[in-house]
Amino acid sequence: MRLLHIRCGSDLRGSLKAAGIEGDFLEYADPVCRGATPATDDPHIFRQAHLDYLVGELGEDTGETNTKLDAAEAGLADAESYERIVLWFEHDIYDQAVLIRLLDHFEQHPELHDRLYMITLDRFPGIARFNGLGQLSPDQLATLWGSERPVTPAQRQLGVAAWRAFRSGNPTGLGTMSERNDLALPYLAAALRRHLQDLPWTRDGLSLTQRLTLQAISEGAPTPGKCFGALVNQLEPQPFLGDLMYWPIVAELARASEPAITPVVTWQSPVALTPLGKRLLDGTADWLTQNGINRHHGGLQLAMPGAVWRWDGVTGSLLRA
Repeated sequence: MRLLHIRCGSDLRGSLKAAGIEGDFLEYADPVCRGATPATDDPHIFRQAHLDYLVGELGEDTGETNTKLDAAEAGLADAESYERIVLWFEHDIYDQAVLIRLLDHFEQHPELHDRLYMITLDRFPGIARFNGLGQLSPDQLATLWGSERPVTPAQRQLGVAAWRAFRSGNPTGLGTMSERNDLALPYLAAALRRHLQDLPWTRDGLSLTQRLTLQAISEGAPTPGKCFGALVNQLEPQPFLGDLMYWPIVAELARASEPAITPVVTWQSPVALTPLGKRLLDGTADWLTQNGINRHHGGLQLAMPGAVWRWDGVTGSLLRA
């Protein structure tokens, strides 16, 4: 039987082989949980919008990035040559956003519906803080083989609805999904909630990732590198950012017109809170009032002047103010 394993990264490429799990490997890893994901069916428009994030913010090379994205799409188009397709995805928003994008794609290909299987989890025996499948050794991965389950029609249809809502300019659909405990994809609601928590909060205008960064510094993290480690290993409730994706967040806190942290140049730069950073943590200042905002969050364009969607951490709900 020809098997294709699809994963939103390269972390399992060697481990699956070492675990004795046969099959070809497709890395489908465009990090759509960050940057612009416009509501368009034109792949060229979508590609260009997301290149603005991958190249403009992450600093990736345009040619290399296009080559990688082209290879992923070509691999996906070749999926029809396989008898079984296994999706390997954990619970965080990085994985879940790629998963719903893939399910939206596969829903349009009924000839593949009965070939789709999925392995998805949010914990593993013996691992106290499970951050992802990449933590698992080949022997641990081998214990998962055989637990794959057919992707159901309800899961495919939810993927379509969730991907549409994710790319919408109105986040209320995502808000409704994030409150449900009966979704066909068991980890999607919590992942969408974490996505919404990276909107500016009503309390201080910070995203959750920004606030956790300031918290890490206040608790003694001396460098951006140590901040990232504190988030991954302790503070972040649902780790999903790689270091390349995290750096622009730290840089913005340092380079804004009214910075929250002292200047940083490298991962080893000494870092401390500014007076504004301390007031933000105290809840006595607002990041957007001091610095404004102009960025994409999924299908949303967050820009001032004008009303901006925010997350109310007290009520766990969205509002526009």
